[in-house]
This record gives sequence, C-alpha cells and structure tokens, in this order.
Amino acid sequence: MSGSKPKARPLSPHLQIYRPMLSMTMSIMHRITGVGLAVGMIGLVWWLTAASISDGYFDLVQGFFYHWFGRLVLFGFTWALMHHMLGGLRHFIWDTGRGFELTTVEWLVRANLIGSVLLTILIWVIGYGVRA
Repeated sequence: MSGSKPKARPLSPHLQIYRPMLSMTMSIMHRITGVGLAVGMIGLVWWLTAASISDGYFDLVQGFFYHWFGRLVLFGFTWALMHHMLGGLRHFIWDTGRGFELTTVEWLVRANLIGSVLLTILIWVIGYGVRA
C-alpha cells in the first residue's frame, strides 16, 4: 500500500462554500458589536474618571465628546448597544425553542437591523430634544 494514493478527505463547510446570508452577517455583527461595546466602555470609564479628577479635565473630556468626532463615536456606540440588545433578544427567543422557521429567522434578522437603526435615531432625537 506504500504506492497508493491517500483517500481525499471531505472538506468541512466553510465560508468559501456557504453562500453569505443576512442571518450569517448579523451573527458576525453581533460579535463585532459586543467587542465594540467592551472597547467603548473605556470611554465611559474615561468620562467618569475625568469627572472625579477635576473640572478642567472633565471639561477636556466633555469637549472631546461634544466634538463632531466624539459624537460620531457616541452615535456608533448607541447603535452597537441597540443592535446588540436586539440581537440578544433574538437569541433569547431562539433559546426558548421558537423562531427557527426560515421565514421567522429572516423576519427577526431584518427586525434587528431596522429596529437598531430606528431606536438609535429615536434615542438621539430625544437626547437633543431634552438638551434644547
């Protein structure tokens, strides 16, 4: 048997074989937003630390978050929070053994995406309304 060719082993399905679906993309986004939220907590700790150190340092940090770039970061953090929260609710529904029909999965995925955008906009509209 030394001269025989080894049998070809079956390939495990991987990203090259699967056709990308919205639910697959949203699963990846759920993980990315989780990491983003963990990293974003550094900003919250920075803000709270600045508040405890001095008025001048707090004003510096507030200046960063009031700048257009800081607001963009906060907007992205808000979206990540809403997206991750709705994704968590979707997974909770699945944990109850419901929602595995393909049409329901697609509906939940789309609701997660649309809901996270709408909730983010609503939060920011309310935030600016309270500020005025």
